[in-house]
Amino acid sequence: MQNQLFQLKFTAKSLARQSRKCKKEEKKQLKLLKMAIRKGNQEGARIYAENSIRQKTQALSLLKLASRIDGVSSKLQIALTMKTLTRSMKGVVGNMSKAMEQMNLVEMSSVMDNFEQQFDDLGLMSETMGESMDMSMSTNTPNEEVDLLIQQASEEHGIITATKMGTVPLDEEQDNKINTEEDDLLERLNRLKN
Repeated sequence: MQNQLFQLKFTAKSLARQSRKCKKEEKKQLKLLKMAIRKGNQEGARIYAENSIRQKTQALSLLKLASRIDGVSSKLQIALTMKTLTRSMKGVVGNMSKAMEQMNLVEMSSVMDNFEQQFDDLGLMSETMGESMDMSMSTNTPNEEVDLLIQQASEEHGIITATKMGTVPLDEEQDNKINTEEDDLLERLNRLKN
């Protein structure tokens, strides 16, 4: 199992490396695209644009695959950890059974302390692994972070985003409907308070 875990981690890193190479190639194709546009070479510009898009798509696909494989390796790591802890706890339970048969209170107390420590360790490891799995498998990035990153990238490239331009104005009927709904909700809330 350890060998399989190593292979999965190695594969994930390899895919991430290939994704970075594709991103580099995408940037190279973008530079060539700009040069072709400056020179008025429309056919060349089209080819470079297609190459850039293909490299971008491939980079994203490789990155997604690397993320999935990394998630699988994390699950395998959890399974290995749980297997080790299970063996350890079996030994403790066996010792508890022996102590209970002999009714040696000192030994039984010692074994119980050991069991509680093992149980706490198991809980801590499970919690830590669960958190790392949630982080590695998470596909829902907070909207604020996404918006901030888009805004930063847009500012770097001098692009105006929809957030800077404001929202699309609502027509009067939609605006009145929203205001009416808000008023109704506020009225219900006030009645509930009283």
